[in-house]
This record gives sequence, C-alpha cells and structure tokens, in this order.
Amino acid sequence: MCVFRRLVTWILLSVAVSGQFRRPSSKHSSNNGLQSVCLGNVLRLTLDKTLAVGSQLEIDAIDGTDIIPLSHTLAAQCGYSIESDHWGNTKVFASLLGCYVDNQADVVFTFGLRLRLYGDGLSEQVEHDVTETCSYSPWASREILCDRNYMEAAVAPNGIWKMTFHTPDPKVMLLTDAQRAGYGAMVTQTRLVIRSPYNMAETYSVEVAGVPMEVFSVSTYYKIGSLIVDSAAACPTGGVVFTEKVITWHVPRRITPLTSSTVKILETHMGIYGQRLDKIKMAARHYKLSVTESHIIIEIPVGSPDGYYKSHAPDYAYHITYTVEPMLELLWRAENTQADTRYKVLFPITTPLMPRPPHVIDNTVHEQRVFDILLGIFLHDVELINITFTTRVLTVAECNARGFDVQEHHFANGSKTFSIRVPFSDELVLKRNPDPLTTVYFLPLVFGLLVLPDQTPFPHPAELEASREDVVLPTITGSCDQENFYFSVKYGSQQDNFQTMMLHAGSWRELDIELAKLYSLTGNGTHFSIVVPFTAPAAAFELVNFKSIRARVDLLLLEMPNMWQLDDLSLACYFPLTTTECYANGTVTALAVKVESVSNLNPEYLTLRDQSCKPAFSNDRFAFFSFKLNSCGTTRTFFDNVMLYENEIALPYNTGKQSRKGPFTPEYRHTISCYYLLNYTKTMAFRASPRSTNPVADPGVGHLVVQIRLSQGSSYALFYQSEDYPVEKYLRQPLYFEVELMQSTDPKIEVVLENCWATLHKDRTSLPSWDLIIDSCENPDDLYLTVFHPVVADTRIQVPAHIKRFSIKMFTFTKDAAVLKEQLFVHCDAVLCDTTKPDGICSGQCANALSYANSFRPTGSKRGLSATDASQYKKQSSSGPVLLSNSNLFWKI
Repeated sequence: MCVFRRLVTWILLSVAVSGQFRRPSSKHSSNNGLQSVCLGNVLRLTLDKTLAVGSQLEIDAIDGTDIIPLSHTLAAQCGYSIESDHWGNTKVFASLLGCYVDNQADVVFTFGLRLRLYGDGLSEQVEHDVTETCSYSPWASREILCDRNYMEAAVAPNGIWKMTFHTPDPKVMLLTDAQRAGYGAMVTQTRLVIRSPYNMAETYSVEVAGVPMEVFSVSTYYKIGSLIVDSAAACPTGGVVFTEKVITWHVPRRITPLTSSTVKILETHMGIYGQRLDKIKMAARHYKLSVTESHIIIEIPVGSPDGYYKSHAPDYAYHITYTVEPMLELLWRAENTQADTRYKVLFPITTPLMPRPPHVIDNTVHEQRVFDILLGIFLHDVELINITFTTRVLTVAECNARGFDVQEHHFANGSKTFSIRVPFSDELVLKRNPDPLTTVYFLPLVFGLLVLPDQTPFPHPAELEASREDVVLPTITGSCDQENFYFSVKYGSQQDNFQTMMLHAGSWRELDIELAKLYSLTGNGTHFSIVVPFTAPAAAFELVNFKSIRARVDLLLLEMPNMWQLDDLSLACYFPLTTTECYANGTVTALAVKVESVSNLNPEYLTLRDQSCKPAFSNDRFAFFSFKLNSCGTTRTFFDNVMLYENEIALPYNTGKQSRKGPFTPEYRHTISCYYLLNYTKTMAFRASPRSTNPVADPGVGHLVVQIRLSQGSSYALFYQSEDYPVEKYLRQPLYFEVELMQSTDPKIEVVLENCWATLHKDRTSLPSWDLIIDSCENPDDLYLTVFHPVVADTRIQVPAHIKRFSIKMFTFTKDAAVLKEQLFVHCDAVLCDTTKPDGICSGQCANALSYANSFRPTGSKRGLSATDASQYKKQSSSGPVLLSNSNLFWKI
C-alpha cells in the first residue's frame, strides 16, 4: 500500500506534466473542481485534475481551531487514505470513525479538511476548506473496513486501559504505547474503534480459502468493570486472477479470523471507488457479483469505464496496464451470537503488464511518390518525440518544418495514432535501381516515443519500401559544322549519376577531367556539352575524298557499377579537307589519312612510289608529303592541252612486285593526281621601299621588388617561412639575413645595403633604434660588429650582385639595466645601382668606410637620405618582430 505522504508528493510530479496529454474522464463538480459524497461509513472527496494540475497538494484536518497536517503515518492511524492516478485525479477517503471528526451520537459526522495547493516553487498557495456532514445508521454490531493503508474494526463500549495484540502470540501494550506505535484506538458514544496500518509488527498474514489476508486481532481491557472486548480485522491482499479480458477478484465467503462459527450473508454489494452500484449499472458495465460455497466473486471486464489504462515501456517495449478500484461490502450474521458484521473492502487492482507492440501500417500510394506511414495504436499518455533516419535525428517540429507532415490522430476511446508523410524525393530516403528504368525507394526509420508522465522513452523501428518505373534516362544529341562535332547530354531524373564514355583513339575511355578540358566541356544543372574537333583523337576517320573527309565520334552513357547502357550516339559527318595541293612551281603536297578500316596502319611507314620518298611529317593519324613533280617516281601523261602527273602513297611492300601481304598486313593506297594546262601565263608584280631609320626599342616602366629573409643557418640554404614565426633564438645567437632583388635577371643591377637598423616597434621611424649598417658599412661603435657574407652563383642564384648577406648577434634594448621590450624589428634601405656607372654609394658595399659614434639614440634622430642619384632607385624592406622571453628570443618577418 502507498503511504500518504508519498502519494501527495507523487501528485506533484504527475500533475506538473498532465497538461501534455489527455487523461481519463472523471466526475466534475461546480464547487471549484471539488466533490464530496458520503458512502456508508466513509466519506469520499474528489479533487478534479483541472483544479490540481501543476500544483502540489497537502491536506490538513480541521479540528475546531486546530489545523493538523496529515502525514502518511497519522493518516493511516486516523482513518484517512488518498488515491491519485497518473494524471492528477485525486480521491481522499475518510472513515466516519476517524480522528478529528465531529461525531454526534455515532449518527451525524462532520468533517473539516483544508486542501493546500502550491504553485511552482511553493511560492503561491491556494487553500480550499471543505466541510461535509454525513449520517450513518444503524451500525452493525461490528463494522470492519479495509482501506488502502489501514484496517479498521468498530465494536462497543468505552474506558480503554490496555490492549493485547494476538500476533497470534499475545503482546500487551498500554493505550499510549499502542498509539505511539501507529495504531488508532478511540471510543465514541457507542463504538470502540481500533485501527491498524498494514504491515505492522503486530499484524500477521494468513491464507483463507486460498486468498492471502492480513490480520490484526486485539483484546481491549477497560478501566471500569474489568471489561474485555475482542476486536479483529482481516483484509485481503490478493485473490485476483487476470485474463486478457476479465479481472476476477475472490474474497473468502467465511473469513475465519473474524468468526469461529458459520455465518449467514444478509447483504452483498459491489461498488467502485467506495460507491455502491445497483444492478442496472452493473449490468450496463458487464460487472458480475456472485457467491459460491467458498468465495464472494467479483468479475470486471478489462477496460471498463470506471478504470483507466496506463502505458509502460519496460526494456524499451510498449506495454499497458489497467487499473480499477472495486469495493465489496458484506453484511453477515454469526449463527452462534446472532451478531451482525458489516465488512467493506476498498481494493485497488492493477493488471500485470500487457504487451501491446505497435503496428506500422503502410498507406503509401506509389503514384503520389510519398511514403504514408501510420503508427499505433497507443494510449493517450504516449508522445512522439523524434524520428531517427539513416543520417540524422529530427524532432517532430523539425519533421514538420521539412514538410514531412507528422500528425497525431485521436479516437473516441482515448487512444491515438501517429502518421508521417515523407516524399520519395527527400535525401533521407534511400534509393537503388534494380534495372535502368526502376527505382526502389527505401525508408528505414525509428520512432522515438515517450511515456508520460514517467518520461520513459522507448523506440519502435519501421522499414518501408516502394518501387516505381520512374527513371528518365539521359539522352545524347549531336550536330556538326565545318570544323567540329557538337554534343549535348541532357541529364535524366537521376542527374549525373552515370559515366560518359568516348571511343578515343580506338578504345573506350571515360570523359574525365583531362578529356573534359580538351573538349571544352560546359554544363549546368540540366545538361552538359562538349565540342570535338574532327581532327581530335576521339574522331574516327571513315572515308577520305579529294575535298572532304567523313569522321565519326561515338559516345556511350553507362550506369555504374551495373554497366547498364543508358544511351549511345554514333555521329558521322563530312568535313572539308584538301588532301592534295598542286603548285605552279612544280611542287606537290599530299596528306595521307589513316582511316578506321586500316586501324593498325602506321603512317610513318608510308612512302611514294620511290620508297626513298618518305613523309615530311607524320604522326599516328597523318602522313604529310611534299615533293617535286619530277621526283619520287611521279609519272606524266599528256591529254590535249593538259599534263597529268600521278604518284601513289602506299606501304613499301604493297608497291609493284614487292608485295608481301599477310593476314595482318593493312591494305592502303592513295593516288595523287595533278593537272596542268600546257599554255598558261600568270603575271606578278611587287614594289619595295627602303627604310628611313633603324628600328629601336621603346623605353618601358616597371617595378622591382626587394625582400629580406631570415636564414636558418650560415649556409643560406633554408629560410624561415611565415608560418614558422615567432622563431626562438638565444641572446647573442647569430641571425643570418639575406636581402634579394626579385624578378630581375639584369646583370647590370647591383643591390647595395645603405642603412640597416633595429627598433622596438614595427614603425621604421620609431625610437629608440640601433644602427646595424651605416652608409653601406657596419656600425664601428657596435660591440658585436655586423658581418657581411660573400655571395656566389649556384643553381638558385643566377646574378650574385642581386643579393646581399649579413649577420648580427641577437641583442635587446635596455635602459637602466632593464629590458625595455622583449621584441625587435629590423629595417633596411637598399639601393639598386647601375654597375656601369659606379659612383658614391654605388661604388660597392662599404667601399667608403666611415667612423660613427654610438648610434643608440633613445631620444631619437631620423636618418636622412644620401644625396646621390641612386636614391631614386632606393628600396625599403623590414622584418620583425623579434620576441625575447627569459633567455630565449623570437623573430618574426
């Protein structure tokens, strides 16, 4: 049995989420959602879910001016119980003989209860005071009440002194000790009321007619008259048999812990939630109450409207339970004492877990090209949270935003189903083609479901498949002009998921990046086009005429990897091509073409009749001949006013008597003919004019670039790149610099470093600064002199005069023995000199050495520029920063 405080706390958890789904129906009252009803010897107070939703409930008893909070222990001791379903419908039961009840002569009973409803965080409190008066008479000699959390026996007179509990062994307690232990004992005007919670130390379990029961038995001793009254209660804790459709509850007809003689049953009543049902209502609900020799039997159909269903997901599998609370009320008379006993049991029953695996119904109409899925059936307390597809998980909101149209369908009995529509075209739908024209659409998914209010998740997988002959195949069209083939490939419904093959140089080859570039491929989302010159390797020559050639290009579209042929096109066209040119000076040029019928012909081996006359040029497709008409075995024939010159291009062993034709020897013969008129005169004229001046080159203007780099060593073989900085260096460790003129090969230009200096900041004019090179020479006042390094030509350096190299020792700026800033920037002014005019600074690096004072100028003076003509060729280059950390130094160009 659930204890009172746990029930109240549980209500808070359940009603907080109850607004998310439909709950079972319950009786509503116009009194703010509260309804009270007197049910014999108990009062039932119903708190509707519409009042309790989102709130925490606590109950106090009102006893005059006193307000007594009912804890779970006190509730069982004083005859109060509470029942709440998962959706916040709450019922409070109170015994008429309970504590804090205004009892008038055991006939009229007045209750006062305060219901305290707390909002979020217990910050807002709403109170409902309920007062209800019930009348009850006549009382049976003994009344036994079995509620959820206590057993109650009511007999007669007063003045309790002590109590002996039979467990079944006797155990004596004073009244105060019994009350302290959790028992309820009180005397009304006509009744002795003894109340015990379940599972107490002094209660015990027995089996009566096969039904487990919990028993408490007590002898009460009165202070006056040495009266002893025996009281007992025995309540069933089992006796329920479940089938798929019916709940059968057995209660022993003769409860031996309560009577030692035979009894006569005077009344039998069945009810729900403590309220009796008449025969008409029982028949309408198909309830049955029967009496056998050994049992009172109640049968309740699973799913009757007085109970409710609840979803569960143990081990991620969907199950349901059904809960109903029948009441059995008996009145019997003992034959040996003729005393009447009214016996009432309120007995909540929940079925075992019943598996209800959901069903996936495929309502897909293939012609609509949309998967239409129905999932169900579920109870009202199941929510669809998300759907897992092959590549991602989408919430219901995301599915609807994607156009999947997820819907929830409710039915009159409170159940629901879910539906989703997924277009075949969505990328989450898998596709495959069993043949070129058919597409099979496959949609595996997992529904992510949640049982409320428990927040218990469970999945349900589904797989759907549909096929349609809906593939539109790609097509090839082509045309020709005087020079090229033009092909256009229009994509089908599956876009470009095919390979384009070309018959290229006699073998099939994929239209890859190389061929696409060669044949000027262009395209968009619907098609692509290529242009193939008729002389390209993809064009096969079929036939050669005097003024034209017939060429052919073959294209094939293949679906991979099934190697299905989707479309093909073999396009042949005639193109203008002159194969023989006859010139007036007696020279002839002839072009021999390798045609498809002699695919193994090598044009290089073709000759004229005189086999010493070979091609002037040849490749794998053509042989070009140029010869005089009076050479290479050319024959001459006269016809009236015409001279005919003829020769023949063939393989050497195909001419005359030297034929050695074999089974793989190609046949090739190309006749050359030239016709000349015997009497023909052509006059030509020309005129020449002398030049007035010699040609000269125009002067040009351009830019020269000088860069400074930091070498990784004295060999100047490797240099630090931009991603290497900052570079770690130690104090006084050499730094090797190279200044180079870029993009010039003029040997008449020489680079001269005029001035180089170091600063703390990127600004080359910032102060303080330290001179490294002054007027092309090292600073003589520097403790560690700058060192110039020679440059010789090698594979990288073509003009050594374009490069200057120097090194310095790593240092840092200090002031009053403190480091000013842990970084350095190095700057240089380079002069580009004309080596044919050495003068001043252009006389060479450090050609005129001068002596300078210490160049460290913290207050600063800006360097001026030398007044030489070379200043107009001056280039500036800077590097930095150099960072110094502890004993380490970092350099960045």
